Amino acid sequence: MTNRGVDIKNRKQRGEWAEMCFMARAAAHGLCVAKPYGDSARYDFAIEYQGRFLRVQVKSTKYKRFGSYICRTTSTSRPYRANQIDFVAAYVIPLDVWYILPTAAFQGKAMVCLSPHRKTSKYGRYREAWHLLRAKPSKSRAAKAGR
Repeated sequence: MTNRGVDIKNRKQRGEWAEMCFMARAAAHGLCVAKPYGDSARYDFAIEYQGRFLRVQVKSTKYKRFGSYICRTTSTSRPYRANQIDFVAAYVIPLDVWYILPTAAFQGKAMVCLSPHRKTSKYGRYREAWHLLRAKPSKSRAAKAGR
């Protein structure tokens, strides 16, 4: 099957398509995917793995600038905060590549520049990093959650 998402002109429809792609890919990685009812949650999906839940916002891009793909990390022009989501799953549509970005990786930034073609890039370690959604929480994060 060819990746036809680049042909979807309507941005909202393309985003909905990317969300369906995320659900399928996450399930293929052994993750349980839950979609909150309505659209008022700041996140698109709750991911459950071995009793642990994470909030994931799905973003997608097909826009290339200076050889890299530009992906927004905002909601209505405001950057997501760590108390709203845990990860952004950024989909580079033309290359069928996912980046699983923890909020700390892009905190305060309105966009990220994804460079799948470079061996060393700022966000390269998050390329196809599905294991991050299965990892045990760090002790400092667990302590914060217990407050």
